[in-house]
Amino acid sequence: MTLAKEPLPPLQDYPRPSRWYDEAVGDDGAVRPASQGALRALAGHDLEELAVAVERHGADEGVVFHSAGGDEVFVIDPVPRVIAATEWARVEAGLAQRVRALNAFVADVYGDRCIVEEGVVPARIIEEAEYFEPAMQGVAPPGGLWIGIAGLDLVRGDDGRFRVLEDNVRTPSGFAYAAAARRALTANIEVRPQDRPRTLDALPQMLMETLRAASPATGAGRAALLTDGVANAAYYEHEWAAEALGIPLLEPEDLDLDAVDVIYRRTNADRLDTEVGKLLLEPVREGRIGVVNQFGTGVADDKLTHAYVEDMIRFYENEEPLLPSVETFDLGDPAILERALDVFDELVIKPRGGYGGEGVAVLPHAEQKDRELVRKAVREHPEDYVAQRMVMISSHPTVIDGRLVPRHIDLRPYVFLGLDGHVRTLPGGLTRVAFDEGSLVVNSSQNGGAKDTWVLP
Repeated sequence: MTLAKEPLPPLQDYPRPSRWYDEAVGDDGAVRPASQGALRALAGHDLEELAVAVERHGADEGVVFHSAGGDEVFVIDPVPRVIAATEWARVEAGLAQRVRALNAFVADVYGDRCIVEEGVVPARIIEEAEYFEPAMQGVAPPGGLWIGIAGLDLVRGDDGRFRVLEDNVRTPSGFAYAAAARRALTANIEVRPQDRPRTLDALPQMLMETLRAASPATGAGRAALLTDGVANAAYYEHEWAAEALGIPLLEPEDLDLDAVDVIYRRTNADRLDTEVGKLLLEPVREGRIGVVNQFGTGVADDKLTHAYVEDMIRFYENEEPLLPSVETFDLGDPAILERALDVFDELVIKPRGGYGGEGVAVLPHAEQKDRELVRKAVREHPEDYVAQRMVMISSHPTVIDGRLVPRHIDLRPYVFLGLDGHVRTLPGGLTRVAFDEGSLVVNSSQNGGAKDTWVLP
């Protein structure tokens, strides 16, 4: 790695945001204590060359997103996002609490529906959810494990607090990309021992413990990873996970149901009315195989279900939520709809079934004519939309044209559920960054990338 002739002051001329929280720089312009070691490791590097080297490392490892139109490079920004140990402890506890409650909710949905009987969640929230699977009614998965792996999208608002924007519990992806970001960065910078983050080395063990917990067999059981093959955008992660776990990577036509006890399902086919669903339904209902994550878990990450997750925590865990949700409005409730319409121009409107940032209307940033079109659509079909409070998500120094400038970020941590509610969380997870100035959409399909995420010991 080439160094600049003189050590670069990495934050020279860095514009300090005034309307949102910056993860690395305080209001007074000083580097936040947690970020000092990471920025110290960058000092003296030519940032443009470093960015190219980090991206090349990922490309050389084959870290890409697959598509019919060709592979898409996984872009890694070389400036790590750092979380202090005390803050991570709070986040980790909130993640564990939330995923336990979501798992209990799915079990209840396909069981006695006590939460509906008690009036906490309306029945329509369940029955109108896109991924509700009536055929899973009465199923009791091994170990009570419906959600083995969760990837929750967290944002930090202008008050400095983390909130959950979305819950992803059907087929969450990204943990192998987080590990790739770590390898790419550590291969290209030197970090003092006292500044180094917690390792991600336990990731394969976390995965395997979840698969064992979901298996009906005693002992290790026989596991396989079920994939669509190279057509799946995250096929790199499928290959990585199968190799790290030492288990077969199989496509549906190669699967011998008599040769496996638990399946880590990573197919895009996550409904029972697909060929994969039809293949697995009877063995699942009979308790012969476990599946991570189970069919039907999408009822818990429906965008409208998100409005009730804090109530689920109180109901199932008998605790106050440790990690709040971004306020979400159930527009199918007439009283809540009217309340949302009163503050409509301040909200973010999402199609209930949308993905990847498509169809999202950020009304505070929209033209008036567009706001009126969205208002009309919501009034006509309120059940098709979800409204959330606008969160001006935090920023982080990011390399653009060889300089450090603020760009907006979110965080997707990964939570692994095991036997008896035991939870393990990958330290940090995947920080996603929007490279376009002012953009709040961090998806890779819309010029987003990723950062290595450091949790300090």
